[in-house]
Amino acid sequence: MRYLLSFIDSNYIASAIIFGNIILAVTVIFLERKNASSAWAWLLILYFLPLIGFLLYLLLGRQLRKKHLFRWEGRKNIGIDKLISYQVEALKEGKLDYRIHHLKSYDQLIYMNLTGSNAVLTQDNDVQIFTDGTDKFEALIKDIENAKEHIHIQYYIFKLDNLGNRLLNALIERAKNGVKVRILYDDMGSRRLKKKKFSELIKYGGEVEVFFPAILPLLNPRLNFRNHRKIVVIDGRIGYIGGFNVGDEYLGLSKKFGYWRDTHLRIEGSSVHPLQTRFLLDWNQASIRNRVHYSERYFPAIPTKGDTAIQIVSSGPDTEWANIKNGYIKLISSAKKHIYIQTPYFIPDESFLDAVKIAALSGIDVRIMIPNKPDHMFVYWATYSYVGILLDVGAKIYIYDKGFIHAKMVVVDDEAASVGTANIDNRSFTLNFEVNTFIYDIEVSHSLSEIFERDMLDSYELTKALYAERSLWIKFKESVSRLLSPIL
Repeated sequence: MRYLLSFIDSNYIASAIIFGNIILAVTVIFLERKNASSAWAWLLILYFLPLIGFLLYLLLGRQLRKKHLFRWEGRKNIGIDKLISYQVEALKEGKLDYRIHHLKSYDQLIYMNLTGSNAVLTQDNDVQIFTDGTDKFEALIKDIENAKEHIHIQYYIFKLDNLGNRLLNALIERAKNGVKVRILYDDMGSRRLKKKKFSELIKYGGEVEVFFPAILPLLNPRLNFRNHRKIVVIDGRIGYIGGFNVGDEYLGLSKKFGYWRDTHLRIEGSSVHPLQTRFLLDWNQASIRNRVHYSERYFPAIPTKGDTAIQIVSSGPDTEWANIKNGYIKLISSAKKHIYIQTPYFIPDESFLDAVKIAALSGIDVRIMIPNKPDHMFVYWATYSYVGILLDVGAKIYIYDKGFIHAKMVVVDDEAASVGTANIDNRSFTLNFEVNTFIYDIEVSHSLSEIFERDMLDSYELTKALYAERSLWIKFKESVSRLLSPIL
């Protein structure tokens, strides 16, 4: 009798698991409206790992509810919306005043960024490029030390090691002198960081917030939706954006990664205002008690600093379109001579992969540079698999061999480029909150191309012959990683 009851109980549990999986499968297909590849990947996981798959889906698979995200009434006071409407209409009529003639070639990309991401075009910016962490943080700390009104800092990873503490001490000193300091970091990227570590900064009026914090340790229902943006705005006049996070490893001090090669921009000009807007939207999403209202001190009049044209483009699970991915594709499709891409992860969806294939098959010089080592194993082997495909269409693949390359850059024809936080993968395209600059400037684009070409000296070319020599074990890892890539 006891055996019979045990048998019935086990059958009941099994039936409950099967029924739960069926309900979840229906949810994945009909309610969540995921893309086909992602849906199939999750269905396979649910089928082969019934209970574990269910738990994984609860943590990683659910889509984000967008209704109440990133609301800020102060946006109406900035005047950006009116400027966007004016630029859209001027583009439609062919009357937008370009200070540099070659911008006309990128009318469609500019229009798409305006309508899809509310990315106003500014044409008065000065841009400084950093590829070395020490140089970038020395410049940043110097700007912090000269701050007079406010400092807004947002990073995915913020480590309080030697670099992090040095940065924090500089911020504390400015707070002591009456400068308003706000720090925003991502809960997952900075999972070992606690707000109490900023107690001295808070003591002097600083404010610290965490984006999408966990309910309990290791329990975060929004685990898959991370704020990957890296933004600094100082006095509403100076902006930083790019790939560097805060930590000693970004200075090349990690034994695992060695030299850290990244790309970061320091911007002066009107594009700092959209960066400020982006920070304030993220801040108010994370903060309940310390929300920031519109004030002119956050958006001061900025004298002309240069003539570089820039759009600040954001994307994430809150946006209707994959704005940065679409911008990448449009940029690639506009190329006539060459396309240079640097990314730590190359796991494109079909649309991006086809755009690169078409460019290479059209005779355009396509070069892609990836790291020689992984920071995430599955992602690395999936990347290796996808670049192998492009060898067959004539693309050139370079493996950066000096250390670890973390740069996110696309540059075409020495005329236009994109630099920011978005990698070439599904996570950056659809799951993470990202921000990129789209730059329309011959001098800056040429400088980025030269940086790529210098990096080639620290790389080796992955030829078809070298790729064919990989072992069966590597091929197996590539296949598994590529199969899982829609959910990585």
